[in-house]
Amino acid sequence: MQPDHDRLRAIPLFRRLSDLDKVASWLTAEDVSDGRRLTPEGASGYQFYVIETGTAVVRRNQESIATLGPGDFFGEMAMMGDGHRIADVVATSPMTIFAMFGTSFRELEADLPDVAAEIRTTMQERLPTP
Repeated sequence: MQPDHDRLRAIPLFRRLSDLDKVASWLTAEDVSDGRRLTPEGASGYQFYVIETGTAVVRRNQESIATLGPGDFFGEMAMMGDGHRIADVVATSPMTIFAMFGTSFRELEADLPDVAAEIRTTMQERLPTP
């Protein structure tokens, strides 16, 4: 099911957009149970996710490195990087997420460069420093 405009406007990443129909067409809302591993570290990554409700933990090498909540997104590093997940993301509560497949993510990058730039900036802030 695609999210409606009100649900998208609640997400900071999409709040300023005027054409939410396009964004909604790229996303699918999914309910996730507590404990589900959404991105396995090292696996190929083909989806980008935005959290509508709930929380998740980010783990790299079995160590917790971040907590995510409503409005946060993940999966961008595989999409904008080498195609592999650099960390596990595991639901720590029931969640509702918006999922976007890679082909739609490429459309987002082309059609909404400001959103893509915001995603890239956040990604660079999250990358470990050497």
